[in-house]
Order: sequence, then structure tokens, then C-alpha cells
Amino acid sequence: MDLFTEQETEQSSVPLAARMRPRSLSEYVGQEHLTGVGKPLRKMIESGRCHSFILWGNPGIGKTTFAQLLSHQLDIHFLTLSAVMSGVKDIRSAVERAKQNTLLTGKQSLLFIDEVHRFNKSQQDAFLPHIEDGTFLFVGATTENPSFELNSALLSRARVYRLKTPTVKDVKSVLHRALKDEERGLGKRLIQMDEHYLDVLANAADGDIRRALNFLEIVTDLAENNKVDESNIEDVLGGSFRRYDNKGDVFYDQISAFHKSVRGSSPDGALYWMARMLDGGCDPLYIARRLLAIASEDIGNADPRAMQVALTAWDVFERVGPSEGNRAIAQAAVYLACAPKSNAVYDAFKRVMHEVSTQPSYEVPNHLRNAPTSLAKDMGHGEDYRYAHLEPFAYAAGESYLPEEMAQSSFYQPSDRGLEKKISEKMAWLKQLDAESDHVRYSVEEAPFQTDYDES
Repeated sequence: MDLFTEQETEQSSVPLAARMRPRSLSEYVGQEHLTGVGKPLRKMIESGRCHSFILWGNPGIGKTTFAQLLSHQLDIHFLTLSAVMSGVKDIRSAVERAKQNTLLTGKQSLLFIDEVHRFNKSQQDAFLPHIEDGTFLFVGATTENPSFELNSALLSRARVYRLKTPTVKDVKSVLHRALKDEERGLGKRLIQMDEHYLDVLANAADGDIRRALNFLEIVTDLAENNKVDESNIEDVLGGSFRRYDNKGDVFYDQISAFHKSVRGSSPDGALYWMARMLDGGCDPLYIARRLLAIASEDIGNADPRAMQVALTAWDVFERVGPSEGNRAIAQAAVYLACAPKSNAVYDAFKRVMHEVSTQPSYEVPNHLRNAPTSLAKDMGHGEDYRYAHLEPFAYAAGESYLPEEMAQSSFYQPSDRGLEKKISEKMAWLKQLDAESDHVRYSVEEAPFQTDYDES
């Protein structure tokens, strides 16, 4: 038995978003951490042993839909109240209906409370005895943090599940399904629509699947001869739509401008080009990924915190969604733009990769080899190795950690900016200790070959 009958899907008055509500867990996207194989909500449904719970997440991501799926899967009555429009009288009425359903059919009811955080303390307390005696399975939905908005007594009787904001990929998959579905969607119309426009709609929906489907419905209604063009998108999205080709020159030019603004220590430029990309439909996590690359390539050890700031911004976006998450990514962009810059590690890595690719495969020196067996020890593995922690300053002055043929090579040259200035000073001090040491290994007049890497 489907949630929507054929008669309902044939009614043109039913919005596309309502028609496309998932009828099974396979159609329910974006919450694999809860509904995937072996995950808590799927296990609950499969076992048939259900408990009361709270669904916490942004609007339009599937809280009501999941409650309907659950009641359908368990074949129990679905009752719903909106905390915005209901009072104690409505709660009592719902309780009586649940009791009558049980008496008449022997089946439990599921009572779904939308915006449950809007109920006051006494209204929330009214549910407690009925949750405990099993009058109904209680499922609440809230967009606010339950820890702050719900009574501790209610929270102690209901688990809380945090729903994630669907990714752009998730939203696009729903749009694709709506375009192809001939029973409930737009499949019979054979809509012609560029993939790029689906990207734009999915990004504009800001993680709200219901909003994305509403966009799609209006856009396709405006399309002449069932062919969606740019003017249709502009009419629906208004000023939020810009020409943004994620496979063409505009995209790469804007990414280039953003990267160069951060590298050039211009927070204003970084913010402007980030805003342009977001306004045009760029996936915010693409920008987060670029910031991680910039933190390593252009800042490096001048400020190692830059990489952690970029990672944290990505994590914040994943946890709270686009609205607040975009600001976290913007904060990271400004931090990286203002951070001291160094590409010393980037250059050093290029140099060493060049050397490894062009030089012979030199053997590991004996003193650096592992010696797990007596045979290895007899062969001299690990012989004369100096344990740094037993040396003055925990540094084995004069020791070499490169193959003998490359003993005088130097790849990493720290800059004099940010933390790398301190690193440079320490390396100079360690080299002085090497020069004064009586334990210099592989001392030669000059390096056997140049290590300067010519990028050209």
C-alpha cells in the first residue's frame, strides 16, 4: 500500500513536492547516517520494535516524511498535530483518537508533532503518561536544539536523531527522479532541461528538498514546449540566479580569482569572489576543499593553524547546513587571506619528488634500517643508530637521514614569515650543532648533484 493513491497523483492540484514524497526508505535521501544499512532508524523499522523519538533538523529535509514512512511501514495509524496551531484541547483529542484506534483495530497509533518546541512546558508534559503507557508512538519534529527547547522529562522518554542537511548531490537526485517519474512526477511531459540548470536549482534550494521540487515545478510550468531555458530559471530565482557554468571558463576564472585573492592576502577579494561563486550556484564544499589546498600550498608552516581552521569550517558546514555553514567557510577564507604566507613545503615537496623520479633508487643506509631479527642485526641493520632522545637537546648532531649519495641535499627552505621564521632559526641552530659535532656522517665537500628544482 503506497502513501499516495493513484487518484491523488492524478490530481493536478497536488503540488509536485507532495506527489514526490518518498514511499520507501530507498527513496528517502540525505539521511544515510540514520537510514542506511545497519543504522539506527533502519534497524528500528526492520525490527518492528519502535521507541518514541525526536527528529531535529532544518525545514524541508524530511522530518514529516520519515514519520509517515514509519507509520506506513509499521501499518499503524498516523495522527498529526502542529504545535503552532494546537493547544491542550487538541492534544486531548489526539490522545482519545489514539485510544479509540487501539480499541477498534488493536493497532497502536503514531502521533507526529510538528514544531514540537513551540509547545510550552505544560503542553509537553501532557504527552508523558501516554508515551509511558504506550497509548501512541510519539514522534516530534523540531528545527531548534532539543536540549534548549524541550523539557528534560520529555527528552528522557524520547531519543533525539539529528537529520543532516541534504547535499546538492542528494537534492539533484530527487530532481532527476521527479523529471523521470511518469506516475507521480513529470516523466510524461518529457521535459528538456540542461544539467546545469538542475545544479542551479539544487544549490538555490539550500538543502531544502521541498523547496527544490517547488522550484522545479514552477520552472517547468513556465517552459515553452517543455524546454527549460535560462529565462525560466531567472523568472523563478530572480536576482539569485547568475550565469555560472561549473564546467566552463566562468567557473575556473572565479576559482582562480578566489585562490589568488587568498594567496595575495586580500580578505576583501576572497570574500567577494566567494560570494560571486555562491550566488552563481557553486557548491560551498567545493570552496572549502579549495581552502584546504590553499592552506597547504600557500600558507604551510608559516601558520599550521590555517589547515585546522579550513577543516573546522568544513565540519561546521556539515553539522549546521548552508546558512550558518557558509559563514564558517567565509571565516576560514578571511583567516587564510590574513595568515602569513609560505610555499616552502610546497616547493620542497616538488623538489624531492623531482629528485626521486630522476635519481637512482638509493638503498636505505644501514644505521636507519629496521633490525627485527638476529639475522638483520648480523647484517648490520640498525648498527650505530643514535637514539635522538638520549642525545643533548634530543638531537643527534652530525647524523644523516638521507642516502649517502644525497647526504648534502637540502629540500625544505623555510621562509622568514610567521612560524616558519622560528623554524628557520631552529634549523640554523641545528646546522651549527652539526658543524661542531664530532659525529658528522657522510661529510663531503659539496653535494653530489644540484637539488634546485627548475619548474620550467
